[in-house]
Amino acid sequence: MKDKIKLFYLVLFVLALLVNFSGINAGFFTDDPGLYASIAKNLLYKKDFFQLFTYNQDWLDKPHFPFWMVFLSFKAFGISVWAYRLPALLFFLLGLLYTWLFTRKFYGTEIAMIAVLILMTAQYALMGNTDVRAEPYLLALVIGSIYHISRLEGRFSFTHLLLAALLTACAIMTKGIFVIVAIYGSLLGQLIFQKKLRDLFSFKFIALYLLTFIFTLPEFYALYLQFDLHPEKTVFDRHNVSGIKWFLWDSQFGRFVNKGPISQKSGGDVFFYLHTLLWAFAPWCLLFYYAVYKRVREVFSNKKPAEYYTISGGLLLLLLFSLSRFQLPFYTNTIFPLFAIITAPYCYVHLSRFGAKFRLVSQWVYIILFPVAIVVVNYFLKPAGNLFFIIDVTVFALLILWIATQIKSAQQKAFLLNCTVALFANCYLNTVVYKELVAYNGQVTAARYINDQVAASCPVYSLREENNVFQFYTNKPVDYIQLNQFNSFKPAANSVFYANQRSMDYLIQTHAGFKVIQSFQNYPQERILLDFINKANRYKVLDKVYLITK
Repeated sequence: MKDKIKLFYLVLFVLALLVNFSGINAGFFTDDPGLYASIAKNLLYKKDFFQLFTYNQDWLDKPHFPFWMVFLSFKAFGISVWAYRLPALLFFLLGLLYTWLFTRKFYGTEIAMIAVLILMTAQYALMGNTDVRAEPYLLALVIGSIYHISRLEGRFSFTHLLLAALLTACAIMTKGIFVIVAIYGSLLGQLIFQKKLRDLFSFKFIALYLLTFIFTLPEFYALYLQFDLHPEKTVFDRHNVSGIKWFLWDSQFGRFVNKGPISQKSGGDVFFYLHTLLWAFAPWCLLFYYAVYKRVREVFSNKKPAEYYTISGGLLLLLLFSLSRFQLPFYTNTIFPLFAIITAPYCYVHLSRFGAKFRLVSQWVYIILFPVAIVVVNYFLKPAGNLFFIIDVTVFALLILWIATQIKSAQQKAFLLNCTVALFANCYLNTVVYKELVAYNGQVTAARYINDQVAASCPVYSLREENNVFQFYTNKPVDYIQLNQFNSFKPAANSVFYANQRSMDYLIQTHAGFKVIQSFQNYPQERILLDFINKANRYKVLDKVYLITK
């Protein structure tokens, strides 16, 4: 590898690290991070490592592993938004390491560098490191499991056996048993295409399955302790709910067929992820589609690819997501390392005349689109200050100029510029756009008002379960009262209730008796609507949230 291109890879790697970490202290602007952070905070408050609570009520939805990681971070650094994001970012770094190790093993050093940069600049990977859910953990655990399984498949090693089992178990304790579709599916594909399917039942892989089950036992214990041991508890409006059964069946297959207590309103679209990836895996999606086409042709031709793990595990889980009726764009982050590894060789190898042209065009689409979009957004957004925008433009304009003047190869130039514009766009999101969203988040300002103006002895309630950002930012326990029970509820003196606009409208319609303590401007959407971006029209999409008392 030439020293010049290696230097550019290194510069982009450092910049990508800075951009991925630049949103670590941004306030919460979606509900799920507020919920997960609140649950981890309750682990600390209740001094209970195994039982999950929200609004002082039992919570049964996701497995425990991410909450345990955040709990440890809160324990070490105190409760804050950056301490919530820190373990997820560390796992993202672990995912980069395993992407590097796996790609270098099968494709060599330069393609490994390319794969790591693709992963670091993929749109939803960057967004997921600010809007943190479970996916950064899964991203690392899935590619880590596959890497150690690939080493174990080549030659038995007790270290790789233990690490493969441990990481697979942690992945299961993060999202459920469906993650083994990617992990064991990758192994299944590798053995089928190598005509070694019998090895699936060899001693080393049987030991892997058993050890994975053993390492997953903490999850079963936690669920048994909180739910199976207490059939009298009311969960999902019924008694005798088994946490273990929920974990093994309802939470997995219930979501798959969109049935059960937690479901999506939409019926699902089998092509949802094909068009979602156009922006979620931008700026690499078009090249990824081409790479999949080429890789599948190789698999079913006389040409033998370097490995079958990535295409098998990645496409199997993508197919499962597509067939599912529970479709959310951030689910694909789990297999972004596999997508990056599939795509990376086609950023580097010699292609046919059509392939070379397609590679350039597919990258130049985003090279032009990203900067234009950010300039237009900034013009209409009119943020309070333009300092971060000016710094962003200056740094990345200089980098683009450096690449344009120093790199002669068209394909290398396109790759480096593609990385650059993706980082430019997401640096702007982290430092400008998300701050604007948080500034209009009434849950944050209402919680800060309570922390500063309301006595510590006053009980605090939420009238909706979706007010989780408020729950996290409030420096005291927040209980939940159903909206239709507000009239009959007899609170302690000086109790404070948080109500969003929908709750307030209901209270007014039902002639409930209450007094408004304070109201706060609020942007109620998680999606960034065009009217919010356009400051002149922003008032059209704003409402208010309220602190009230009886």
